[in-house]
Amino acid sequence: MYSNKENVNILTSLLSTFGVRHAVVCPGSRNAAIVHNLNECPEITCIPVTDERSAGFYALGMALGENLPVIVCVTSGTALLNLIPAVAEAYYQCAPLIVVSADRPPQWIDQLDGQTLPQPDALGRFVRKAVTLPEPHNEEEHWYCNRLVNEALLETLHHGGGPVHINVPITEPLFEFTVKKLPEEREIDCTANELSEDEAAAVTLHFLQAERPLLLSGQPLNALMDEAVYLVADDESYTPDFVLNMGGSVVSKRLKQYLRRAKESWLVNEAGTMADPFMNLTYVIEGCRSDVEDYLTTVLEVRKIDFVEKWKDLLDRIRDHVNAYQPDYSQMAAVKLFEKKIGQAEDMYVHYANSTAIRLANTYAEHEVFCNRGVNGIDGSLSTAAGFSCVTDKKVFCVIGDLSFFYDQNALWNQNLRGNLRILLLNNGRGGIFNTLKGLENSEARDTLVAAKHHTTAEGICAQNKVDYMKVKSMRDLKKGIEKLVDSKSRRPMLLEVFTDVDEDTRVVKDYYESLKQVKI
Repeated sequence: MYSNKENVNILTSLLSTFGVRHAVVCPGSRNAAIVHNLNECPEITCIPVTDERSAGFYALGMALGENLPVIVCVTSGTALLNLIPAVAEAYYQCAPLIVVSADRPPQWIDQLDGQTLPQPDALGRFVRKAVTLPEPHNEEEHWYCNRLVNEALLETLHHGGGPVHINVPITEPLFEFTVKKLPEEREIDCTANELSEDEAAAVTLHFLQAERPLLLSGQPLNALMDEAVYLVADDESYTPDFVLNMGGSVVSKRLKQYLRRAKESWLVNEAGTMADPFMNLTYVIEGCRSDVEDYLTTVLEVRKIDFVEKWKDLLDRIRDHVNAYQPDYSQMAAVKLFEKKIGQAEDMYVHYANSTAIRLANTYAEHEVFCNRGVNGIDGSLSTAAGFSCVTDKKVFCVIGDLSFFYDQNALWNQNLRGNLRILLLNNGRGGIFNTLKGLENSEARDTLVAAKHHTTAEGICAQNKVDYMKVKSMRDLKKGIEKLVDSKSRRPMLLEVFTDVDEDTRVVKDYYESLKQVKI
């Protein structure tokens, strides 16, 4: 039996018809009718998560893992506001997240009624579409409610996709489940614009006509580009005149500043939105970046461009140096050993948290990397990986720093996690990246207030959440720990905590960049 709330039934019917198969649901009374319906719907599987902030990132991870829209459902009031970090991340990753919030009737807004605040448009510009459903009393209002749901759901996949917000006011009584069958609702379809072969050819022609063209892939990572720019910053012969940017975030600030020296850049993205990180954008191409990339790669296999070959040769020499360089025991050593162990990561997925972790991935990873670089926050990195692990049977690894981990520890407070989630925790007792920021060492507030110095470990957190725990403090134990983390079979999530010294981590990175000067340009 379903709820007797007509707007809830219209929504549930269309979610099912639209092909939604997973919903992350949070506790509450006002959203109970929605949660009840989602649970009753045979096509939809519900995943309970108590912490709304974590729930949003769970849903984000599931949407990324399935490449399908995923619901996150919350009750009224501040519960909705807790989703903003995950929704913002989904917006910049173009992830199809469907936020469904229960709401109080509009006449009770700002009347000091419990769990009541203005919810329409509460997520601002971080959603592609925001609608508030009426509670239908006649045929016209039913049509309007149906139209609003269709409009919102279509936007999750239109122009590259993104998050939407469906706000559902529900009047009391809340808990009458008397409807035997969901209504058969009108589904509106659309055809998205696709990049034609002629357009891809035109982009390729412009690339070939440039004297010094550079293809930039963006997220998931720009492998070894930071190191390359470190070496060639003063050599104008490596500076491109044209950059074809395939979208996504660029991790390295050094690389972004370097590419601002190019004469112009073009941007390819499915949404057709303008982003100008290099401050020289002249053209935006709306289309699938893989179509352009595949077409251009095929052409470049036949027609060699000296500038492109020069960059390839430089990156190959840097890669040889990186493979030969052996860092001392540190976070850098941990990531290198981990990446060497997993290789091309063909039978697994790898998530990196922001800050130091993703920067180390840029040096050592030779495979696709997932990272919340849309907004670059540390919040939700673990929840995103955990949610991803819920929708795949492959192993999902999360390489994460201590502040990111402890901030998002509620990601492990979930009954749905299995042994395919593996966590490599890099713990040096603070935000180690703050040790690298020039001038900050002069502040007495750096260690305790800015870098949040601590003595916390993950052992107790793992125990209370039934996560298999290991710890290492030496290079010998590190190798064994990583082998066990990667190879062992387990029915429960596994975590390897690598304890390092923050000053030693900083020294090792400095020594590494100093060693790069051995590479000839």
